[in-house]
Amino acid sequence: MSEIKTPQDSEKLATIRHSVSHIMAQAVVYLFPGTKTAIGPSIEHGFYYDFLLPRPITAEDLPSIEAEMKKIIDSRQDFIKVTVSRDEALKRFSGEQFKAELINELPADEEISIYENRTADGAVKWADLCRGPHTANTREINSAAFKLQNIAGAYWRGDENRPMLTRIYGTAWENPKDLKTYLAFLEEIEKRDHRRVGREMDLYSTHEDAGAGLIYWHPNGGRMRVAIEDFWRQLHYRNGYEILFTPHIGKKWLWEKSGHLGFYNENMYSPMEIDKQEYFIKPMNCPFHILIYNSKGHSYRNLPLRWAELGTVYRYERSGVLHGLLRVRGFTQDDAHIICTPEQMESEIREVLRFSLHLWKVFGFDDIKAYIATKPQESVGEQSRWDAALVSLRNAIDAEGLSYEIDEGGGAFYGPKIDLKIKDALGREWQMTTIQFDFNEPERFDMTFVDTDGQHKRPYMIHRALLGSMERFFGVLIEHFGGAFPVWIAPEQAAVIPVAEQFNEYAEKAAAALRAKDLRVTAELGDERMNAKIRNCQTRKIPYMLVVGQREADEGTVSIRLRDGRQLPAMKLEEFTAYIIEKIESKSLEI
Repeated sequence: MSEIKTPQDSEKLATIRHSVSHIMAQAVVYLFPGTKTAIGPSIEHGFYYDFLLPRPITAEDLPSIEAEMKKIIDSRQDFIKVTVSRDEALKRFSGEQFKAELINELPADEEISIYENRTADGAVKWADLCRGPHTANTREINSAAFKLQNIAGAYWRGDENRPMLTRIYGTAWENPKDLKTYLAFLEEIEKRDHRRVGREMDLYSTHEDAGAGLIYWHPNGGRMRVAIEDFWRQLHYRNGYEILFTPHIGKKWLWEKSGHLGFYNENMYSPMEIDKQEYFIKPMNCPFHILIYNSKGHSYRNLPLRWAELGTVYRYERSGVLHGLLRVRGFTQDDAHIICTPEQMESEIREVLRFSLHLWKVFGFDDIKAYIATKPQESVGEQSRWDAALVSLRNAIDAEGLSYEIDEGGGAFYGPKIDLKIKDALGREWQMTTIQFDFNEPERFDMTFVDTDGQHKRPYMIHRALLGSMERFFGVLIEHFGGAFPVWIAPEQAAVIPVAEQFNEYAEKAAAALRAKDLRVTAELGDERMNAKIRNCQTRKIPYMLVVGQREADEGTVSIRLRDGRQLPAMKLEEFTAYIIEKIESKSLEI
């Protein structure tokens, strides 16, 4: 699978895009008299502008806006910066409530600038409150290198209590070739969209009428999930972890003690009353793991403890940010907690990082970058612990040869962390793995161990999620492979297709023999013609289609067609069984 690349954004491109956003606003104000303008910045790969419009607009309006924008570009208007006083700015934008609000919030000593769009004779065709920069003239913009893309709603300043505005998104590039490349990239994104692929392959569904942000796993998705979770457990046992199972709810005092009700209450669901006491559904697994730790005494001799759980948690997210598998309200965390002595801290961090990199590479992700998030202004824990933790994080990353950036102040209040971001097949970056120190909960829950000197001391605690959550990981995995999964995780690994009905019996026998080896195989025995069955299996992205007819029945063989249309030489059924099992056991990314 080749990576699809787009031209890198640059300062020049950002200037072009900002200028095109002004041109779009000029066109919209001209076409829809009475429009009030808000803001219109450049963004990654494009731009947008927010409007309060006199009437709703739809995608059918975009071509007319584009046509007017091209007229403006062809008229060769200059972008002229004008500096004005606050009173002059308010006068210039009289009747524009959003501009007036921005002007009134500017510091008294800040320069107020307006960019005017002027024709060659000096006539001002449009003006906007703006710091710039812009191109000198519209002729620096290629009228064949931009496109308006979609329309969305956006609250003014992101506040749901403020007016709902209409946001028009677009993209702009230096030349038509780059635009074409980018639009092809977007088409590939759309083709790989996990919501679309999930529906086509019957992997999962959501049901807002029964509860938004909750995932229903279908049999095909369930097969994949079982394969991945079994592999996850196997690797954890091999790496010295024990696996825990904990409840879904806990009494109020537990969440008060952990700090979640104080720091995380807005993301927790309302309590339920049981036996006249308040219980909360868990947003995290960590307090339960701590209760298990505190259920008995511990010595330095039995540390570190590595405890993992595929624990389902529930967190409130606003409905507007929910997005398929990528942003949900109920999800299963690929969670673990490592409890260790201070002396073990650095080696444990290195081991977690090594484990994480190995896991991602098995799934086909090898472009990985690390980010170290440091101490925020509000924090707990001794400075010496923060310093030691940061040294351990850096040493672990350096030992693995990873490039990294510092995220100043980006740590949680209870400790610094490493975030790993992976790049998928389209070059998009996803934040997935988190390795997080915690100086808070060991104190809150009075966790101790007996050290070599016989004294009770505080252990270090490391929160760790390798895949993040199973739901979000599946969303990324679907889009990375576009549904064409490696055979070891494919929901259907092979399909046996008879060339005619009289060979159904052999097809069923072959499928049964493969299933006896724990392979996920179907026999396509329906009334459709063979070619229709092949097309259907290709849509389902089944790695191997085993076509059988008279020769195959006589010889005990299968003719092998791959989902991409290639063919392998015919094999004895036993030979193919060994072939596919080797692919599965080696976790091969190729079929």
